[in-house]
Amino acid sequence: MDYGICNLSVVPLRAEASDVSEMVSQLLYGEHFKILETRKKWSRIRLSFDKYEGWIDNKQYVIIGEEDFSDFQKKENRLSSDLVDFVTASNNQLFSICLGSTISSSKFLNHFFEGKAISGIFPKEHLIETALLYLNTPYLWGGKTPFGIDCSGFTQMVYKLNGYKLLRDASQQATQGEALSFIEESEPGDLAFFDNDEGKITHVGIIMKDNYIIHAHGKVRIDRLDHSGIFNYEMRIHTHKLRVIKRII
Repeated sequence: MDYGICNLSVVPLRAEASDVSEMVSQLLYGEHFKILETRKKWSRIRLSFDKYEGWIDNKQYVIIGEEDFSDFQKKENRLSSDLVDFVTASNNQLFSICLGSTISSSKFLNHFFEGKAISGIFPKEHLIETALLYLNTPYLWGGKTPFGIDCSGFTQMVYKLNGYKLLRDASQQATQGEALSFIEESEPGDLAFFDNDEGKITHVGIIMKDNYIIHAHGKVRIDRLDHSGIFNYEMRIHTHKLRVIKRII
């Protein structure tokens, strides 16, 4: 089996092997993966972090060996902690990177990083502080960066920056953790999930104190949470129907 690593700041992960196919997620700088299938212009990959699969342009990654891939699996990830930063290549060219990029991969790419990085597991109360870094980020289906993010990409990245693993999609994240019976049992950092008319979970947000929630809807925003769901004061309506609250940590 072949392996690869993302050597660019942000790369789209697509549902099909086409530039016009739906972007289902993104790879950030330094993310590594298994290559499941290779075609002339595209490769189907499985990300190491969350096992998410999709298609990536062959020009937007570099191949690494099995030994390097195994090293990644063993090492503690160091993640960039500024909204935007840079790595420098051996030819002194700069590459921009986004919050949450995997800096521990830079030596395998022959890149040099001098910015701020974090690693390890942070206390649960740190989740809200991290979530606020993304406030007002525009909503982008499949997005994972401060320049465009979707609801589950937002929760995944906030948890990742604090040393915890969430799956990629809201419906997948809803399978994790312990279900709570009432909002009153929740703590800041717990996840609230919301379903559509067919009962499918389609949205997720992070609970804050005093019955507020931060979530990606149009942009990363703060709204009220009650037993019915999310109440948007600007629109004066409930925008999402509450399904379940889960405690991950």
